Amino acid sequence: MSSSAEVGFGQSGAVVRVYIANMPPMAEYAGLRQVKPLQKGEIDLINSACGNGWRKVFNVYSKLLFALDAKQFGFTRYAGSWQQYRDQYLLQAGSNTALLFSMPELKAGTKDIHIIAGRTHARALLDNGLTAQLNWLNQEFALDKYQRVLVCPYFDYRQLNNEKLTFLAQLIKTLDE
Repeated sequence: MSSSAEVGFGQSGAVVRVYIANMPPMAEYAGLRQVKPLQKGEIDLINSACGNGWRKVFNVYSKLLFALDAKQFGFTRYAGSWQQYRDQYLLQAGSNTALLFSMPELKAGTKDIHIIAGRTHARALLDNGLTAQLNWLNQEFALDKYQRVLVCPYFDYRQLNNEKLTFLAQLIKTLDE
């Protein structure tokens, strides 16, 4: 078991970390206390058990990875489409991705990207001690460039549509400029 307090799916210590408020309501995850790499096909099991909302989270996450600058991030090298990436790599061991249900662990001097999905979740994290200094760019997006924390709409097509996904990818690119 990892000494980290991070709880979620994917690779512990991932470069791209997305934070959402709730984990899938499945017995398999009720006792989760660490970062668990998903196995091939596990995303489909979650989608089947928990419905369309989770399908949207995984789809939007994969679409975001494919919208990122290919020179900055190499996710597009692993699969021919965001759908293939989702099914074959997303949140699995070695993917360098994580979907976390815990408080962000911010460490200075890293290249980690911390994406908080949803303004309400961001405010709850701040109320619970998150030390990010968020600069709100508009009603939906905020940035702490120094600690590499971004807030965006929840990972749902209606809230984080393609135009907003592109904007988020551009914000992430500016972190290294």
